Order: sequence, then structure tokens, then C-alpha cells
Amino acid sequence: MNPTLRRCRWFMGVLACVLTACGTLASAAEITVSAAASLTDAFKDIATAFEQARPGAKVTLNFGATGQLLQQIVAGAPVDVFASADLETMDRAVRLAVILDESRTVFARNELVVAIPATSMLVLNRLADVTGPQVKRIAIGNPDSVPAGKYARDVLTTARLWPELQQRLVFTQNVRQALDYVARGEVDAAFVYRTDAIAAVNRARIALITKTETAVLYPAAVVKGSSQAEEATAFVRFLRADAAQRILERYGFGRP
Repeated sequence: MNPTLRRCRWFMGVLACVLTACGTLASAAEITVSAAASLTDAFKDIATAFEQARPGAKVTLNFGATGQLLQQIVAGAPVDVFASADLETMDRAVRLAVILDESRTVFARNELVVAIPATSMLVLNRLADVTGPQVKRIAIGNPDSVPAGKYARDVLTTARLWPELQQRLVFTQNVRQALDYVARGEVDAAFVYRTDAIAAVNRARIALITKTETAVLYPAAVVKGSSQAEEATAFVRFLRADAAQRILERYGFGRP
């Protein structure tokens, strides 16, 4: 065989091995993070910061209602990290044995508020005021799958207002949909998180801050069976790092 041709084939073989190795390393650094809808804006920035801190890392984000995200994971969706908008759903994930409990960490807190359209003249001095004649439609996340909706139902039930408001409630698929409804003026009020109302500045405003019986906390954990457990663990830890915490604070979240 021609020596030049032999060297060329040798070089191409080495190059193929290098490219294969690089491809393996690249795929090993790719993770999918399923996170509560209320984390959308903050997590987009956090994912970017994480990728910058770990060259070669890539984060794919999947947002939705916390309960629906858990259902996807249980059904076998290829997810590496689960970030919930409440502790209860994460507890359920532990019971269903779909996350690594030892990786679980609380990384942020929030508040439940009643938001109204930015141009609304509605005045709410107390929770009972949502039963007034000016409040005809109220958006609320489906309590069966949306933590913000469950928090709202619990608050209204404790105040003995839940039965009275049944005919006025508009259930949504996630908290961001409830925010969109009130921001567009399609409802008179909506139960959302404080961070959601902040995100809709000039379109919606906070009329009332409610007091929930349990703190609104956000936990995250590595999904059991993740093929990228090391990278997923690094992401969960990154959520508690100062860089991520500063991003969360910028979007209105409190430190855990």
C-alpha cells in the first residue's frame, strides 16, 4: 500500500476515534430539567449560568404544572432533574420512588398573591373582598396538579370562601396561564405567585398578599435512573450557589 495512503487512513482512523470520544463527552454533559412553570424566567438564566460555569454542559428545560411534570417522570420521560413548586409533590415523588431522595434540596421560596389587571380599579383590603360583586371571574391553577392552585384552595377553604366562589373560578393548566388570563383582562383576579406578578409588570399588579398555612418552598432533586446523574447532581447543587441564588432573587424569589 502506498505509504501516503496508509498514513492518511491512519489519520482518519484516529480522527474518527477522537470525534466519537468527543461525541460521548458532549452527550454525557446534556441534561433535561423539568421545572415548575413559575420558574420559567429564572431557570432560563440559571441554565445559561450553569452552562457557562461548566464548559460543554447543556441544559434542556421543560416547564409545566408540577403535578403534570411528575406524571411525565412516572411515565418514563427522559428527565434528569425535577424542580417542584411545592414540597408535597416532591414527597409524592419520593413515595413513587422516581427521585434520589438524598439529592433533594430546597433552593427558593415564594408567596401566593391575588393579582389583578394593571388598569383595574379594584381594591382588595382582605381576602373576603374577592367575593365582592366586582370580582366576577377568578383564575386559579387546577388544584389537583398546580401547587399555586392548591395553595389558593387551602387558603380559601380555611377562610370558608371556597364554596361561595365555585361559580366564579376559572381553572388553568398552570400558574402562568392564570397570570396570562389576568394580564389580558380576561378575568378580574387571579391567584398566582408574587414572582409571576412581578414578571407581568405593566400588565398585572399585586392587589393582595395571602398567608398560606405552609411556606411556598421549591425543592429540586435528581431523577432516579438518570443517565447523567453526575451532571444532574451538579445542577441541583448549583441551585444553592450564590450565582443561582442571585438570579432567583432578581426574579423575586426568596432564599430558602
